[in-house]
Amino acid sequence: MMSAVKKINSPQSWKNVQPPAQQDPAILSYQRSSSLLPSNNGNRETGFVEKLLHSYGFIQCCEREARLFFHFSEYSGDINGVKIGDAVEFQLSSDRRTGRPIACAVIKNDETSYEVLSEDRFTGSVVQEAKVSKSKNGCVNGNIDGLGRVTYEHNGECFFLPFGLDDIADSNLKLNPGDQVSFFMATDKRNGNIQARKIELVAPTPPPRCQGVVCSMKDSFGFIERADVVKEIFFHYSEFSEDINDLILGDDVEFDVQTRNNKEVAVNIKKLPVGTVIFEDISIDAMKGKIIKTLKSNRRQSEPLGGRISCQTAKGTVEFPYGDKDQSGEFTLQMGDLVEFQVATDRRDKLQRATKIQICPESFSQNTEKREKGVISNLKDGYGFIQCTDRESKIFFHFSELIDVKKDIRTQDEVEFTVIPDPSTPNRPMAVRIRYLPKGSVSFVTVRPEKYIGTIDREPANHKSPSKIKDNEPAGNIVFDYEGRIQHISYYGKDLVDIREPPKYGDKVEFSIGETKRSNSRFAAAVRVVIRNMQGKCQGFIATLKDNYGFIENSDHDKEVFFHFSSFDGDTNDLDLGDEVEYTVTRKSAKLSAENIRKVPKGTVAPEDILFDKGVLQGKVIRPMRIVNPDQDEYAGLVQVGGDDDQDAEAYPYGITSLTDKRDFLQRGDAVKFQIAAHKRTGLLRAVNIAAIRKFTRARVDSVKGQFGFINYEAMEGKKLFFHMTEVHDGVEVQAGDEVEFVIVQNQRNGKYSACSLRKITDSQRPERLLSRMKSIKEDMYGPRVVAVRQPKGPDGTNGFKEPRKPWTPPQA
Repeated sequence: MMSAVKKINSPQSWKNVQPPAQQDPAILSYQRSSSLLPSNNGNRETGFVEKLLHSYGFIQCCEREARLFFHFSEYSGDINGVKIGDAVEFQLSSDRRTGRPIACAVIKNDETSYEVLSEDRFTGSVVQEAKVSKSKNGCVNGNIDGLGRVTYEHNGECFFLPFGLDDIADSNLKLNPGDQVSFFMATDKRNGNIQARKIELVAPTPPPRCQGVVCSMKDSFGFIERADVVKEIFFHYSEFSEDINDLILGDDVEFDVQTRNNKEVAVNIKKLPVGTVIFEDISIDAMKGKIIKTLKSNRRQSEPLGGRISCQTAKGTVEFPYGDKDQSGEFTLQMGDLVEFQVATDRRDKLQRATKIQICPESFSQNTEKREKGVISNLKDGYGFIQCTDRESKIFFHFSELIDVKKDIRTQDEVEFTVIPDPSTPNRPMAVRIRYLPKGSVSFVTVRPEKYIGTIDREPANHKSPSKIKDNEPAGNIVFDYEGRIQHISYYGKDLVDIREPPKYGDKVEFSIGETKRSNSRFAAAVRVVIRNMQGKCQGFIATLKDNYGFIENSDHDKEVFFHFSSFDGDTNDLDLGDEVEYTVTRKSAKLSAENIRKVPKGTVAPEDILFDKGVLQGKVIRPMRIVNPDQDEYAGLVQVGGDDDQDAEAYPYGITSLTDKRDFLQRGDAVKFQIAAHKRTGLLRAVNIAAIRKFTRARVDSVKGQFGFINYEAMEGKKLFFHMTEVHDGVEVQAGDEVEFVIVQNQRNGKYSACSLRKITDSQRPERLLSRMKSIKEDMYGPRVVAVRQPKGPDGTNGFKEPRKPWTPPQA
């Protein structure tokens, strides 16, 4: 007994000793007892630890319905290794002071069992997982606190058995609800309670598949916004079961969740059809409210829903948050804007916010911001420019500032907007909060109501679309009388009332005077044809044909008019020099041009009578036509009768129709022969049937390059003679090596020589340059060679004949 007292006083046995006044009465009674009463018999009993306190505990007996006190000093061994439920063996004793039975000489007995295990294992499933027991004051609240449950079927009935964490065979295994397990049934001999023991896992429950949306993607990993909780989960690209290039932001996916390095990650990721994952429910009815906090005014940039909308409801004023993705567009919102929105409720945490926010049209009329108008003039990649009604310069804008995001933006769209300084570029204004306007709402000009009459002096550039007109293109011009003074006013095709029937040169028109708001410049508006110029039909002759344009000689043979092939009514391949045509004259720039050109029968234009009594005259050209010398002012050429000595000789004008060969290039000083003809209507005399008296030169064609070529003739040293294919008579095709005859002429402007009036003489043969090359080739360059092995000798052994050969004369009869 003395040893027991020493154990009690040992610091190793007494832990966290309390003051004597606060100690348990059972301890005090035990300490005051000098000795324990011995048991009536020496038999030892078995039991299990039911309760453990600071320095003592209680044991539940197996052989009897008794609960015995024991002190830690009566345990032989390390008391720290004892836990509730351990089987122990002890000797029964009694407290001398109180006479109550107590346990002494307590030892742990692993062989002691108060349970009977079943012979066979049973299979079932986990319905509740076991957890760590949480005791209060060292005692388990209820014998089954923290226990799990397994269920099994027997004879059609379902039974539930408890189990603890110690009943799992593998201490590292965690059983989850739904896991298939096998176990033994243990029956408590004391009270008949049944519990599952030695549980082993048969088949784990497959973890539930989670869903979400890919919200971020990096080089080799990304994040998924989960649909079950408000959080994002990490994933690696290797966990995606398909080609990672097919996965993009916003894709719906499903995945499993695993814990790696104490962090949850998504694994076994698969794509889902679009629209499978739904985070929120959006209300059908739209609500109206006022912006009380914008995203830009929110100082806490990390707050995802930084904006606020105040809305009046039946329950009073309610504020709804919104984020940067809740606008129907990316246009700028300002404080006090009236907006229309719908309420979105998150399924995960029931948070409500405003979404699909649209600005109300009446918001612009109720606030004090200054709105401007204009027309979209240029569109680039993601941005454009607006031509304002009240500004000279164009205003820059981003496509994101368009309020109506569903409408396709086009040039010439009329818009209304607010101008603010560009945050990214100092001193540059930009347009925001852009709203489309109906067609005709924007006007750049002020048109006076008065009407004026004028005459078209020059036509503008002919554009089918007014939007293609550029500022630097020549405008049309109208001459009119205003208060006794001749005035000029410009106009464009867009200013016409009927653009399909535009006024022509010389037409009488009615118009109003418009004034541009931003520059105060005047122009003619609402131009309408009053009287057509019926005298506008002109006649003439084709004088020159180039690649895509030409010139017409008028019927009086004293002027030429430019024309483009597109103005000819027909196939331009049918046109030839000297053809008679009918046309109208227009003025689109500083010079006149011919339009509406069509061929007329020969003899229609300016018929003439040849004066045969004067015969065929000879003379020379004293002035060429302007198509030969563009520097001269007069169009018509002059031929003089006689030679240089006759100073008083008569001179007659001539034009393209006067030439026998329309492609002849008559120059000053050329000798010609011609006849005289009189105009039937005016009686004016002019030279006709002019033919040059020239010396033709013959040579061969050296090369042909498309529409021009070169003749093997040097008019200038070191240069072959140039010719154009239009100078070949009768359209005959010439090739390198053909022999031709031609006339050499000199250009009056640049002094260069060229060939004209080409006629083909013979078919092609090898060019001269190839012939000369063949002559330069030595005979020894060809094989086989012939070599004389013996020189000839005469009868007398000499080389050849000594006497010269004499012709044979026949004998005389």
